[in-house]
Amino acid sequence: MSKPNKTQATDGPVEDFLKTIEPQQKREDCFALLTMMKDITGLTPKMWGKAIIGFGDYHYKYDSGREGDSFRTGFSPRAQYLSVYIMPGYENYSQPLARLGKHKKGKSCLNIKRLSDIDCDVLHEIIADGFAVMAKRYPS
Repeated sequence: MSKPNKTQATDGPVEDFLKTIEPQQKREDCFALLTMMKDITGLTPKMWGKAIIGFGDYHYKYDSGREGDSFRTGFSPRAQYLSVYIMPGYENYSQPLARLGKHKKGKSCLNIKRLSDIDCDVLHEIIADGFAVMAKRYPS
């Protein structure tokens, strides 16, 4: 049996956490992302760990035997960036990412300095598609 994930869903109040984010522009961007993801998912957000806002959940099990629970999409206000997570990963999103604007990406993490650096309609498109992929892979 594998060790549980360090990042677990909590009952922490999402909006109370976001109200503590500084500077003000990052806090405003976080509330804009919160609204966007609520609109896309139709779900109530939850805190995952101390600093990730996640929408939905799913249980995964890898061929290695490792298994756990995670959120379907989410974001986190990191020190330098806003990190936007889509769990299918960003490898199949080269075309929309080319239209997005200034960003850095990892496998499942998209780092944005501020929302004014990007096209939010393209971000909406990417998040919505990633969420739809998760719904197909892991039906509720």
